Amino acid sequence: MESVAQALSQLRGNKLRSFLSLLGISIGIFCIIGVFSAVDSLEDNVRGSLAKLGDDVLYVQKISWSEDPGSNWFKYLRRPNVDYQDYEAVKKRVKTADLVGYWIGIGRKVAKFRGNSVEGAYLLAMSYEGEELFSLNFAQGRYFSPTEYNFGANKVVLGAVVAEELFGPVDPIGRTIKAGGRNLEVIGVLEKAGESIVNVMNFDEVMLISYELARKIANLKQNSFFGDSSVGVKAKAGIPLAVLKDEVTSAMRAHRRLKPRQEDDFSLNQLSIISNFLNGFFNALNILGVFIGGFATLVGMFSVANIMFVSVKERTRIIGVKKALGAKQYMILLEFLVESVILCILGGLAGLGLVYIVLFVLTQTMDSFQLYLSWSNVILGISLSAIIGILAGMIPATQAARMDPVVAMRQ
Repeated sequence: MESVAQALSQLRGNKLRSFLSLLGISIGIFCIIGVFSAVDSLEDNVRGSLAKLGDDVLYVQKISWSEDPGSNWFKYLRRPNVDYQDYEAVKKRVKTADLVGYWIGIGRKVAKFRGNSVEGAYLLAMSYEGEELFSLNFAQGRYFSPTEYNFGANKVVLGAVVAEELFGPVDPIGRTIKAGGRNLEVIGVLEKAGESIVNVMNFDEVMLISYELARKIANLKQNSFFGDSSVGVKAKAGIPLAVLKDEVTSAMRAHRRLKPRQEDDFSLNQLSIISNFLNGFFNALNILGVFIGGFATLVGMFSVANIMFVSVKERTRIIGVKKALGAKQYMILLEFLVESVILCILGGLAGLGLVYIVLFVLTQTMDSFQLYLSWSNVILGISLSAIIGILAGMIPATQAARMDPVVAMRQ
């Protein structure tokens, strides 16, 4: 308690010197914890968006997520798009699948309701399993009934943004819009997903129709380079993704009648492909943050060491008196170490406060990206401050503890 009181007394007695010395610690902690918090927030946002894909789902697609299609342009050009027949083959042959769905993008269309219109709404056709596969949540209405799906009824489910721009405050359920050359009855409106750093499956600007209806209004046999169609395969409970992958590969090769020596003309994508890439990316950002904040913290540590040397010099006679009265070396050592740690923790708390303020302001200005300061980073910041205090105060404290009491009192 005496050491804490002494540290606070030194802060009050030398305000400008203390401020300038602790500024380095504050800036260092601000840099390190600020970068860590930004990376953590970014990682949570990105992984939260990717989690919507499901870590137990395989995606049969034309292009692999792990390759740059531009570098293998001819390879992907020769591949056929994933079609409805592939979906039927996988659904029939893969016994380890709990759910198999198919979807295909028809393109951007103009949607009209009375005097209102939306340009660029994406028309997406989906098999009946789409609702369960993507865990669609409805703000209003419902998904297609089995009868509506099988007969290709002129029904549509709208994304939140499309519905809002077309209807405004008017209830859209049961009303008819015109899109893709058809009059379509609105039977449902999806919940708004909002903006995020990565919108893997953003249905806000989508017009969702059944595949059976899409067959009537669009040419689904077009073989575009990137391929706007996919088959999603969800594994049964307890089935490893590797087992599902082997079975899907066998089913697709058999369906497409590929010879044993022929390479696959399709790609099986899964969330781990993106996750592995992101691990390296976020690790690199954290290392960068350590380097950026490390230099500022090093400068701050030398500043605190300097103030501690000055403090020892100013209190040399007092140290001599204490030792003459029987104070042990460890008492003098602890006195200055505690003072150094208190100074650094105060600087670290100032840095953490600055991080919180900056993150709060940025969060208020960005709708798509929520920044936060986690308790783990707060504890890390305080711990780093304490360690810096020990390192910065060790040499001055040792110097004070080893002083000869007679020599010290004469100075």
